[in-house]
Amino acid sequence: MILRIRLPRGRPVERRLGKNRHVALALAAMCTPLALMAYVLGCWRLAADMGLASEFALSGLFSHWQVWMIAGVALQSAGAALNRYGLGSRLPIPRVLPSCPRVAKEPARPRKVSAP
Repeated sequence: MILRIRLPRGRPVERRLGKNRHVALALAAMCTPLALMAYVLGCWRLAADMGLASEFALSGLFSHWQVWMIAGVALQSAGAALNRYGLGSRLPIPRVLPSCPRVAKEPARPRKVSAP
């Protein structure tokens, strides 16, 4: 016995730029509170090192305040980039990877110098 399940057809695949801008805006909205939480944990750890706060709850790699501050900066930067992309601007991606196509420049042509 062969059972066939018929599913309705979904939307066709779109081949245009910026089709997931709404997803980028949703992720950007979540990055800001996550960055704030990372900053708070970093400040708590720094205050615990100075003796101003109670003992820090985590141990291991995440027991260093530098890790939390770097995570906060990274989350805040990612949120800003996603927000920019979601609002219609281009997402700035540096061209440092070897797989990125590079634009070949034409060689400079020598100038002809006229005698006075």
